[in-house]
Amino acid sequence: MFSHVPNILTLLRLLAAPFLVILLKEGAYQQALVLFVLAGISDGLDGYIAKRFGFVSRLGAILDPLADKVLIISTYVMLTLLGDLPFWVLIIVGFRDLVIIGGYLILDQLYQIVQMSPSRISKLNTFTQIFLVIVVLLQQSGGWVGHITVNLGIACVVITTIASGIHYVWVWGIRTPVEQSVE
Repeated sequence: MFSHVPNILTLLRLLAAPFLVILLKEGAYQQALVLFVLAGISDGLDGYIAKRFGFVSRLGAILDPLADKVLIISTYVMLTLLGDLPFWVLIIVGFRDLVIIGGYLILDQLYQIVQMSPSRISKLNTFTQIFLVIVVLLQQSGGWVGHITVNLGIACVVITTIASGIHYVWVWGIRTPVEQSVE
């Protein structure tokens, strides 16, 4: 039973997304911040447990990034609809994810097995996206965060999103076909 804990935590994080959307719609930024932070803690905890105790599973490898993306994208959509984030930031973040998913599906069809592993720049991008959500939620909760910090967070998200998108296109779109044709 303990071996299922990482996947249960991941499913709980996935299920947190609709509640986060509702909290944001109601303007309950403090509660949304708490839920978002708890979801982030569960992300770290499920990964730690899975690796530490050897509970890594194919299902977890699929569900974990899915839960992360659902949580991040739904939060970005709501913060954009509420006017807390510029629309163009959502477009950049969303388009990168669509390019990655579309590229993966195409390469999987062409080459059958495509290894998905996040690059360092992609991990940095995820960190900046989470940082921006927390900063915006803190600002909207009446916290100490000012517009300069939010703008810095936006700049970091845009730079790392574009850089990681280009990196994935390079690795999967240019390098992978060349490597596959050599084998």
